Amino acid sequence: MALLYKRIIIKIGSNVLTLDNGMPDLARMSHLVEQIAEIKRQGKEVILVSSGAVASGRSMVKVSEKFDAVASRQLLASVGQVKLINTYSEQFGRFGLVCAQVLVTKEDFRDRLHYLNMKNCFQILLQHDIIPVINENDVISITELMFTDNDELAGLVASMLNADALIILSNVDGIYNGNPKDAGSEVIREIDHTATGLSSFITTQRSQFGRGGMLTKSHMARKVAQLGIAVHIANGKTDNILTRLLQEEVVNTRFLPHKAASGRKKWLAHNENNAKGVVRINQGAREALVSSRATSLLPVGVTGISGEFLKGDVVKLLDENGGLLGLGIAEYGSDKALERIGQKNQKPLVHYDYLFLYPEPSDNGAK
Repeated sequence: MALLYKRIIIKIGSNVLTLDNGMPDLARMSHLVEQIAEIKRQGKEVILVSSGAVASGRSMVKVSEKFDAVASRQLLASVGQVKLINTYSEQFGRFGLVCAQVLVTKEDFRDRLHYLNMKNCFQILLQHDIIPVINENDVISITELMFTDNDELAGLVASMLNADALIILSNVDGIYNGNPKDAGSEVIREIDHTATGLSSFITTQRSQFGRGGMLTKSHMARKVAQLGIAVHIANGKTDNILTRLLQEEVVNTRFLPHKAASGRKKWLAHNENNAKGVVRINQGAREALVSSRATSLLPVGVTGISGEFLKGDVVKLLDENGGLLGLGIAEYGSDKALERIGQKNQKPLVHYDYLFLYPEPSDNGAK
């Protein structure tokens, strides 16, 4: 039975597009483009988030060992991104398809105006049946401003464009219920938003050529599924993985989508790093917020405020143990919030419509 997705984000990881020697796997890229062309023929919209610039650069330039890792990455990415997008352009051209390059940094998602401008760009491309090929701009991104990896970027794009599904292609078949190398371990076929304890058996090992591991993929996938978007983690090295996945003919892990969230909540969900302040709440407020009822955060449940924020700023919500419960948009500034801590009959500090709660409390704490 085919999955009835209309708008699909496909993220292709470094390990899928890179050979063991660190060079680009052009045959694999060609095979994936052929599948995307078939998906397009079915009338679906496809947005591609692709790694591979550094590997492409490595095939063209030898970097002197005297340069540090950041400089080397900038050099390889700047040269390699040209090669990567030209290769995609040639490959898609074989099927009469046009692609566009979109390079972004984390700063491009920093405020609502930038976010909406970028969204408009994607929409005009899709309206003209053009495939956006998105990658982080590694040339100007520096460590503290970089995405965790392209999985995080893909999650942001999926949320921004109200995608039906996000397909993450890695070099494993999905998330296992144990060590993937153990004979008794099996792929977990479905994970819903109530699942707990995944981190206890997901390996923290990072991929050979990428920046992220399965744990970061899992955290991102749960966040995106919480927003109403199905997420699949599958093996990009498997033949015809995309077309077989959409026909439900291949093993993969699917994160089942929760109820769809508003566009503003989808933006909010990915803005933890842009939070201006921290709001600590008591157990009663926490229970009210995570209940099935639509509940706003009232000052009576607030136990502490830190940082300075204004009306409209993003704030982190922490529970009594310092766990990150969610994010909200402040209805008023920190000065008024401080005056109203613990008081009854006050205007909500965070209205329900501007509140995003994580699938399960995080242990990140305040940052």
